[in-house]
Amino acid sequence: MVTVTAPLALNPCDEPRNVIVANNLWKTYSMGDQEVHALRGVNLQIKHNEYVAIMGPSGSGKSTLMNLIGCLDSPSQGMYCLNGHDVSRLNDDELARIRNKEIGFVFQTFNLLARATALHNVELPLIYNGTGADARITRAKAVLESVGLGTRMSHKPNEMSGGQRQRVAIARALVNSPSIILADEPTGNLDSKTGVEIMGLFEELHRRGNTIVLVTHEPDIAEHAHRVVTIRDGVIASDHPSARMTNAELLNAVSQTPVA
Repeated sequence: MVTVTAPLALNPCDEPRNVIVANNLWKTYSMGDQEVHALRGVNLQIKHNEYVAIMGPSGSGKSTLMNLIGCLDSPSQGMYCLNGHDVSRLNDDELARIRNKEIGFVFQTFNLLARATALHNVELPLIYNGTGADARITRAKAVLESVGLGTRMSHKPNEMSGGQRQRVAIARALVNSPSIILADEPTGNLDSKTGVEIMGLFEELHRRGNTIVLVTHEPDIAEHAHRVVTIRDGVIASDHPSARMTNAELLNAVSQTPVA
């Protein structure tokens, strides 16, 4: 009698299409003699070149999940894999190396050095990873050109508009060719017109092949993404294509319908 052994289930971290895998993620904080569960068993997979918005009201666990995805914190329980590497149990120094290599951050408040030029601000991640001066200047210039700031490289943040400062921050996020761009409320300090321009830039970056995770509490900003994940009370409440993508699919289906 021959016994057939069933194949082992594929570890989602080993799936080459996944750049982010969260498996039963919990984050618990001790508040005196009480425990507060900010995340309660979150499961999430994001593939390479996806454009995903994570939404949720204040206190939903959205920021906690962002911190785990960004390797700014470690889960209390569960597994988190980034680009095929289990980073759940790394120490602070190891997490810092992963952040610099794998993640490009874009913040609401830009987080630029006030006395440094746009070029130097964009060079910073390359300085931290030991890239030589000539190579990092060449790379930083190329990335600034790619976000439309080729003529503003020598300007400091106080010499630029809010939209230009956010473009510098986006260039800095791109300079290491990260696995993901993690954008936290990237239009929060911008007027509506400039916000639309910045969201158009994110769409262009996605078309170029970048994986983008957008964290926001604004539904209209989330709809710029192609997939919307809503978190509430520490769990994922919904995960679906954005209305924009649904409408695009409907239009595509109509355009391909034969005319009688």
